[in-house]
Amino acid sequence: MGNVDGDAAGDSRMRVVEAGEWEREPSPSDSLRTFGAVVQALREHAGLSRVDLSARVQYSKHTVESVELGRRMPDEVFVERAEEALGNTGALRKAARHLTRGEAGLAAWFRRWARLEREAVSLCTYECRLVPGLLQSEAYARAVFEGTIPLRTDEELEAQLAARMERQAMMRERPTVPFSFIVEEHVFRRRFGDAELMHELVEHVLERSAPRNVTLQVVPLEAGLHACLDGPVQVLETPEGRRLGYSEGQKNGRLISDPKEVSVLCQRYETLRSQSLSPNESRDLLERLRGEL
Repeated sequence: MGNVDGDAAGDSRMRVVEAGEWEREPSPSDSLRTFGAVVQALREHAGLSRVDLSARVQYSKHTVESVELGRRMPDEVFVERAEEALGNTGALRKAARHLTRGEAGLAAWFRRWARLEREAVSLCTYECRLVPGLLQSEAYARAVFEGTIPLRTDEELEAQLAARMERQAMMRERPTVPFSFIVEEHVFRRRFGDAELMHELVEHVLERSAPRNVTLQVVPLEAGLHACLDGPVQVLETPEGRRLGYSEGQKNGRLISDPKEVSVLCQRYETLRSQSLSPNESRDLLERLRGEL
């Protein structure tokens, strides 16, 4: 996807949902599980309950539980307060240095979808917010990450950028897999940087969408209201012939596996295809935009 395509770093976990639910917990990595086990062992050794520890570190009981179960990346404040509350052994400070989320640069809620993408036999993407992540130029992706709130460290930003560029490689490496994109015209007209960077972005999109297995259609400004007004969406087909959907919003993502829900998404996508410019007309529009810069 585009924005974050889920590619922004995050602490929320996305799981396959059958009834439209999603959980805001990260997928535990080995280092998170180990750190959590150390916190739990020290807490129990000190004779404290999770409620007791939450009061001492001034975080909720839910946060303490999530850290102990390896579902939450503890921040520096939590580590320091827990260290002080649990005997100042130095164990937590040392263990915290080795914490990782498992897949640097990818939002936790997006990781499952990113893995499915790599195996998919087809991928369809509709975007109305910004250029899809798979089509972004490096400068555009950097600008997106630099504008993310809360601000990221330079190291986090570089990890996000590297993850996005690496994800784009699958389009070059899988020339027989159909990639379909439908993008609103206003997305390409939204300014970032100077004219040179805008020109570079449009050039990059034209290049990425040129191969025979890639289809890009633009929804023109004059198209009016259409079938996908509920927001951006992606649909893929697995090697087993199963179709899955993915939608994303503020600080969360949802992988949709219910066949009826996915069927509706596919119907909306196909309807929007008929309401969009043809691939050739879309390229002509982008070339005109490039000439205006």
